[in-house]
Amino acid sequence: MFFSARGSFTKHDLLQMLVFCAALPILSTTAIAAESAQKSSATEKYPNRPIRVIVPFGVGSVTDVITRVVMPPLSEALGESIIVDNRPGGGGNPGTNMGVKASPDGYTLVMSSASTLAVNGFLFSNMPYDMATAFAPITQINSVTNVLVVSPALPVKSVMELINFGKSNPGKLSFASAGAGGTIHLAAEMFAAMTGVRMVHVVYKASPPAHIDLFSGQIHLMFDGLPPALTQVRAGRLRALAVTTANRSQLLPELPTIAESGVPGYNVQGWNGLVGPAGLPRSIVDKLNREMLRVLAVESVRQRLLGLGAEPVGNSPEKFAEHMKAERELWGKLIAQIGLKLD
Repeated sequence: MFFSARGSFTKHDLLQMLVFCAALPILSTTAIAAESAQKSSATEKYPNRPIRVIVPFGVGSVTDVITRVVMPPLSEALGESIIVDNRPGGGGNPGTNMGVKASPDGYTLVMSSASTLAVNGFLFSNMPYDMATAFAPITQINSVTNVLVVSPALPVKSVMELINFGKSNPGKLSFASAGAGGTIHLAAEMFAAMTGVRMVHVVYKASPPAHIDLFSGQIHLMFDGLPPALTQVRAGRLRALAVTTANRSQLLPELPTIAESGVPGYNVQGWNGLVGPAGLPRSIVDKLNREMLRVLAVESVRQRLLGLGAEPVGNSPEKFAEHMKAERELWGKLIAQIGLKLD
């Protein structure tokens, strides 16, 4: 509002008012442009200090090893240090939740997995974060191939022979896993649900002790990670029947998938992906996505991932979000069906 010091408007006052009002759009546009330029400048400078990537599992875990393959070349591409921060325990929930609470500025990221962003919310009653809304997807790094292996003592050489044996001997087959609620465990539960084969679950702390009992025939089968199982398969100590993914593995192309072996629609995979806290600016998401896709296209990086049984992926934030949604729907339905809870 305009007031004249003389108590009434003069022609001069009115002229000044008209000039000021005419300038308002210009002033407003200038302010917006300045703010936009400031934000653009901040984005262009990203990153200008070290980035922390939280791995919610221990050193040596699949997620940890994959992180340490892709982060050095990403660090080089971004021109800043990347610190891998292992925060194991609680099925990955506490470490992941640290990422939820971080400032959405691109300097704290999380290496997610199927467990932390597609499974755990259905297994734990008191989840500290919402799997669907807590994070901004950047890109899926990889998918992990698992393989169905059986003890050589079990008289089956194909998936259909295993199904027939299981149905003829209900409840007598036992399967191992390296932890309840993980994708290796759930792969077996999915197989049982889709085939009607009843099996007994035996939990181990890791794959090696489970392998020992598989060698001797104390345990009948396991849905294991391809690299550790492959060593035993090639040594003749385990028999591989099929891979769990929709497509055959590049590491073992002669081995069929479970889907093509008599269980159509079966498709179970582990995966990892890079995410940031919800609210991460799109400009930073795009920059991280662009550079990570370049990293995943480097042949030496691809070969290292393949050697771990991890198929490189690299996709848009939208495609990664769609993948996680589909995974949540898949595991939510199965976990409700079998009534599995971990607390």
